[in-house]
Amino acid sequence: MNSPWRTPLVALAVFLLLGFPSRGRAAWRAECLSLHSRILGGDVGYCVLLPPSYETSKLKRYPVLYYLHGLGDNQQMFLRAGGLNLVEDLSERGRIGEFLIVTPQGDTSFYINSRDGHDRYEDFLLREFFPAIERRYRVARGRKSRGIAGLSMGGYGALHLAFRHPLLFGSVSASSAALIEKLPAITVENAPQAAVRRILGGAFGTPPNPAYWKHESPLTLARTFHPAGLKIQFDCGTEDNYGFDVGARALDKILTRRHIPHEFHLYPGRHDWIYFAQRLPASLEFHSRAFGLGVKRK
Repeated sequence: MNSPWRTPLVALAVFLLLGFPSRGRAAWRAECLSLHSRILGGDVGYCVLLPPSYETSKLKRYPVLYYLHGLGDNQQMFLRAGGLNLVEDLSERGRIGEFLIVTPQGDTSFYINSRDGHDRYEDFLLREFFPAIERRYRVARGRKSRGIAGLSMGGYGALHLAFRHPLLFGSVSASSAALIEKLPAITVENAPQAAVRRILGGAFGTPPNPAYWKHESPLTLARTFHPAGLKIQFDCGTEDNYGFDVGARALDKILTRRHIPHEFHLYPGRHDWIYFAQRLPASLEFHSRAFGLGVKRK
């Protein structure tokens, strides 16, 4: 589950893939801090991208997008190798409106409560992190002003949280989400099965417990949750190294069978930073529209 920003070539790739010209950019600002968690028993880092008018429009409140990073990455995913520049360019081109983008440090939590109850990351998000962010920053009230998104492990977390708590969010998106129905189905190029199981072990048990994986899976939640107007978008590469495209197709079938509106896309690509860089703009644009912000149509 590779991070999209692990190499300095990403910045170049993003500009080549998206064709952004060099120009003066709106002044988005990044702020990275930490929050002490009683639930997790330590400090949890996070980064916030603040839109250009945040410092000048002191009475204005903004929608917030919680963007969950993938396995092997951290809260600075937007700050390395061109991510912030991408956001600024999308904003300047009118592709997205002004909203906050918040990324917490997720480690290997999958953004859920671990099977052994030791790391209650979902409880941390719900009871400590989201409320703290929305007290500290001028966040607009109501679920329609709150979105959640993620890549890979973060895509799993975003779908899990949105499907389990649909009244909390107005929109959810995921790219290459870690969607598999049975743990033995995991196959990873250039990595032994045992290594993958160790990675999953922190959240799902050691060895990973198939029943707990199924219980927490967005695929399981998708069969029974009530969307209540939740806007849903997800995509995956057709050559995904982990076979997550199979899980994405399964989620599409579940939602279609239940007549739940959603956007689903399969694109050429693997489970790597090139694919993520290509898909990130569409995710940000999707949430901008869900927030009701006026943006230019392609």
